[in-house]
Amino acid sequence: MRTVHTLKELRAILNGYRNQGKRIGLVPTMGNLHEGHLALVEKALQAADVVVTSVFVNPMQFGANEDLDTYPRTLTEDQDKLRAAGNTLIFAPAASEVYPHGLACHTRITVPEVSEGHCGATRPGHFEGVATVVTMLFNMVQPDVAVFGEKDYQQLAVIRKLVSDLLIPVEVIGAPTVRDDDGVAKSSRNSFLSEEDRRRAPAIFTLLNLTAEQLATGETDYARLEREARETLTKEGFRPDYFTIVNSYTLKPARTDETELTILAAAFIGPTRLIDNLSVSRASH
Repeated sequence: MRTVHTLKELRAILNGYRNQGKRIGLVPTMGNLHEGHLALVEKALQAADVVVTSVFVNPMQFGANEDLDTYPRTLTEDQDKLRAAGNTLIFAPAASEVYPHGLACHTRITVPEVSEGHCGATRPGHFEGVATVVTMLFNMVQPDVAVFGEKDYQQLAVIRKLVSDLLIPVEVIGAPTVRDDDGVAKSSRNSFLSEEDRRRAPAIFTLLNLTAEQLATGETDYARLEREARETLTKEGFRPDYFTIVNSYTLKPARTDETELTILAAAFIGPTRLIDNLSVSRASH
């Protein structure tokens, strides 16, 4: 496994693989890798001959009061994990390589509708930063396939629409959320949790499952389910951001006649913001 830091090195190596007829996969990450990221690499290896994992903490997707400066940067540990996972190539560029003229005057990509609301409402500009850097990574790597985790459900929806609308020739694969034994979704931000906050964290997944069970048995009072879930999170010591039942494809508030639903949740526990989701298929009536 090799690690490269410049676009010139990256393209030289990938051109060699491409000339051999190799199928190339991409796993975009911001590093500080955990089992969830490694599951993405594993899935990419099933779909491609060569897997490129990018490790880049993208400043464009962080807001003014977010954790860009404190976001963990653990490239040495990430290299060890990716080597063991069978990854082929790490692309770990500096911000100056990706944004040589700075952020202020850089072209940005906006994905309407699916990027609005939920995390898009709480973190203005976040999905613009995600869409822009993912498009750039697609252009830099030119992969045949790219794998993203379903834990970031809205992000996956944004990327799927981006690829569809801009006719980008990349197959996007969603990988199931990897969880700890108590149901907590694996996340780089879990390392910020205090021992007490980590003990409380499973409440989000418990509520997602409870709400999913009610939806599956025919409950249609979505507003009540959402309100009760937020109230429960508050009692458990969280500061709920949102807990919303949406159409799985459009991410708009679900109608009672729709059968493919996703529950999206985000809440702060202490200073750490956790997100999670669960999808439900309801029988049509």
